[in-house]
Amino acid sequence: MSTEQPASGPPSVPGDESVGTDGDERLDDQTGDQTGEVEVDDVIDPAAVRRAPRYKAFFWTGAIVGIVLGLVLGAVVLSTPGAGGLMKPGVYLSVVVLGTTTFTVLFAGFLAVMADRRSLRSRDR
Repeated sequence: MSTEQPASGPPSVPGDESVGTDGDERLDDQTGDQTGEVEVDDVIDPAAVRRAPRYKAFFWTGAIVGIVLGLVLGAVVLSTPGAGGLMKPGVYLSVVVLGTTTFTVLFAGFLAVMADRRSLRSRDR
């Protein structure tokens, strides 16, 4: 097993004129112009940046709201006098929490898609 690290760039060939004086700049073969890195600020117009929603945050918020809402809803139903006939209240609570969480995550995803479409509409104006 070798401990040598592979070279990060193409291997240098003796007599290769494409390498500049500092090694980072390369000459374009056809035009002879130097090509370098472009600054992001020169390319991107801040007025044209779209404010897209962060889907992960929407889904996590929906999941947390669903778990809390499901626990509260399940506890309220289990504390009523009519819930005495339930043989396994833990299963009932689990089903209520899972159902509520599924609904709220899907609803949060829907809200994220609507926010994304709204950001596209405002950008096209």
